[in-house]
Amino acid sequence: MNKAIILSAGQGSRLGHLTDDRPKCLIDFGGRTLLDRQLDTLAANGVAEAVVVTGFRDELVEETLARRSGGPKVRTVYNPFYKVADNLGSLFMARDELAGDCLVWNGDTLVDDRLMARVVANHRSGICVTIDRKPGYDADDMKVVVGDDGRLKAIGKRISKGVNGESIGLLAFRGDGAGRFCEAIERDMRTPEGTTIWYLRVIHHLAEMSEVWTFDISGEQWGEVDFPEDVERARALVAGWDAARKAA
Repeated sequence: MNKAIILSAGQGSRLGHLTDDRPKCLIDFGGRTLLDRQLDTLAANGVAEAVVVTGFRDELVEETLARRSGGPKVRTVYNPFYKVADNLGSLFMARDELAGDCLVWNGDTLVDDRLMARVVANHRSGICVTIDRKPGYDADDMKVVVGDDGRLKAIGKRISKGVNGESIGLLAFRGDGAGRFCEAIERDMRTPEGTTIWYLRVIHHLAEMSEVWTFDISGEQWGEVDFPEDVERARALVAGWDAARKAA
């Protein structure tokens, strides 16, 4: 796996005062920003390049990246439409980076090194959506319907029937997967709803027409940061990871 595209353009307005003057990718978690932790996880798993899509207070993200030493080689792509387009707009701006074997990673998702190692080591060709399972799913979960063979049948927040997993916001592309996704982004951005949809809606459309696979990481640790209560849970999570790393 050569490259990761990290979608960090949004402000994260649902986090209230925590993001008044900084994007949520710069919230501190145990002495490191969320973005730093993502980049460190990529470095620990041999991913050599990272493309960070910026938007809100992009100058602060650039300053954070300039302070880094080591880790993946990082470059940025600015999304000037972050206020008016959903995250499909960020991938549209970075579509030239969608090539070869690469990851697409939401900028508000934390995963530990072991989970990332499993995703990187999974050699399923094409498009693969990383999923988790739990007893029930709420309205904000990016729900999925997965066939017995692991093929994705549907993905979206509004699915009500047959839900048996959720996307964690980490996708892997191998072989022709990135090219197929890029073509679909170009196509869907030209529709009337293009600027209003999530990029996973594009994945849903692809799954209706062709093979899209899932990778089940049930039992692994990860956290999404959308609401204030998520921040404390995520801080507790990374504190456990840091303690385990020190003890190893």
